[in-house]
Amino acid sequence: MIDLLASYARSHALIAEPGFTSKTVKWALDFTGDGAYHGVLPLGDPGDKKNTGRAFPCCPDLSQPELVATKGCHFLVETAEVVALLGVDPANPAAAAKAASKHTFFVELVSKCSNTLRALEAIRRSLSNSDTLERIRADLTRLRARPTDKVTLRLDGTLVIDDAAWHDWWRSWRAENLGRSAATATSSAMISFVSGDAVKPAKTHPKIAGLSDVGGNSSGSALVSFDKDAFPSYGLKQSANAAMSEQEASLYREALNDLIASRSRRLVGAKVVHWFSKSIPDEDDPFPELFEGADDEVAEARAAARAGRLLEAIRTGRRPELLDAEYFAVTLSGSGGRVMIRDFMTGRFEALAASITAWFDDLAIVQRNGQGLAHPPKFLAVCGATARTLEDVPPPLLTRLWHVAVSGGPVPYQAMAQALARASADVIAGQPPNHARMGLLRAYYVRRGDINMSAFLNEEHPEPAYHCGRLLALYSGLQGLALPNVDAGVIQRFYAAASTTPALVLGRIARTSQFHLSTVRADRPALATWYERRIASVWAAIADRLPAVLTLEQQGLFALGYYHQLADRPARAQSPENTDNSEGDTDA
Repeated sequence: MIDLLASYARSHALIAEPGFTSKTVKWALDFTGDGAYHGVLPLGDPGDKKNTGRAFPCCPDLSQPELVATKGCHFLVETAEVVALLGVDPANPAAAAKAASKHTFFVELVSKCSNTLRALEAIRRSLSNSDTLERIRADLTRLRARPTDKVTLRLDGTLVIDDAAWHDWWRSWRAENLGRSAATATSSAMISFVSGDAVKPAKTHPKIAGLSDVGGNSSGSALVSFDKDAFPSYGLKQSANAAMSEQEASLYREALNDLIASRSRRLVGAKVVHWFSKSIPDEDDPFPELFEGADDEVAEARAAARAGRLLEAIRTGRRPELLDAEYFAVTLSGSGGRVMIRDFMTGRFEALAASITAWFDDLAIVQRNGQGLAHPPKFLAVCGATARTLEDVPPPLLTRLWHVAVSGGPVPYQAMAQALARASADVIAGQPPNHARMGLLRAYYVRRGDINMSAFLNEEHPEPAYHCGRLLALYSGLQGLALPNVDAGVIQRFYAAASTTPALVLGRIARTSQFHLSTVRADRPALATWYERRIASVWAAIADRLPAVLTLEQQGLFALGYYHQLADRPARAQSPENTDNSEGDTDA
């Protein structure tokens, strides 16, 4: 996987030189050439409520061991706490002294670079002035900046970080102050895990950013780390156990940082990053809609069709460049300062498009009002359909569903069981049926392959359990018409029992329904006739096969039969042959 990340960094021309990295900066301190402070400027899109700042592809950077060795901080880009002492608590002398030490180090670096960029000396004087720092802190506070926000410097209208003149000075400073001995774990060459070439292995590897919201440290998490005696082997120390040069370590770090920033999708407690073996236009990337969906249902419907169009274009030869393309997807989280690789998937782009097309097709389900298909659900909505809240979904189940969506395969039995339990709870509580939940139930049977499960009502379905669910929906609708103000209806009293032991319950409900039919026939004879015929046809489909007990999988068929009939009843009851149709959707 690391060699694939290194290839991604090279193909995307990411700057992967030790001592340099990309960073996102939220604020710029504005100075004139004579060092006069002119205010704080927000970077990025200030109009965006979620604005995180502007990404800079090349910023000076020190690894954690280098920061420890120098007892210092980063150059040109640092936190507001370091640059301006924002948020420093005088009541905590130790923390205040530490922040002051880092601030002094930052100012010293600015001063030393002023031999290359002479105007920086004027900024150095301003940052050393307590009155100027007070003004900077006041401006940052007014803009609601946080001490951890990244800050950089702007001089005469130009961001210093954009001026490449500091690059050579920074390389020289690192070589002079850090030396090669601190950068490599051994003076002997070793075979690289990435390239297979003989390299001087880096002693430690740079950390991965962007995982703090899934368990990682805010300062970064290590992907390759051997800081415990139990981890090394053969007498090797630290990262010599997975030998890579500094350059190679920087390559995979920059690739992961870029992917997390631009191509990550948040799951529960983890992030999925993905990329392709060749350049794929954003409009042809099916992953974003699969995992995040869209803000409106029309866009979600377009997302479901996108993978199908791509698949057709590949198979008809209109997109030959995609035939040999591959996808890669990694699930990441953080734990104890380390990056955890939860999952890694790879395959052909064509197979990906086919799997996502099948995923949306199999999840298709009629809308609960009977008006066509429900819009394709977002991936997390499908996962959340198995539990009370998304946070309650077990991570192994979520990972398995992710595999099913991306690479195909059957829907896990556990997912069906949990979705069924939640669907039953919704029905009994009088909650509207959840489209993603019912779609997941249907997908389970579709992918089993031995049951023909339509997205709509199937009057010819071979399973009596399915028709038992239909019966209960019809009896419930009939009671709703006859007794619209009843406190505890058929569903509240009998759904749980009918879905497990239908033979014990449906006969009793059938006898009671005769009174309901008489009541409805007195006022709406056409509607009563419709219900009478529909109930008779369903009993005919069951014939002498009324089940005494339903297994869990048969209970799922019962739930789908109930839902399909519920969605079909309003449409049928309001059809032209029913002249008295104004109340045909009661209890729908």
